[in-house]
Amino acid sequence: MVKVCSVLACVLLLQGCITSVVTLPVKVAYKTTKGVVKGTAAVVGAVIPDGDDKKSKD
Repeated sequence: MVKVCSVLACVLLLQGCITSVVTLPVKVAYKTTKGVVKGTAAVVGAVIPDGDDKKSKD
């Protein structure tokens, strides 16, 4: 019974630390993916012209 109470107390006291450890990799993955998507969009935009040149409008 003492072990169960000890484990329960540790879980409640360390809840903030566990949340930080779990959310850190998610934040890093999100920022990395966001940068890769922006870079890919820039490369695709440079390779495939979107047709809004001033010459074609005249």
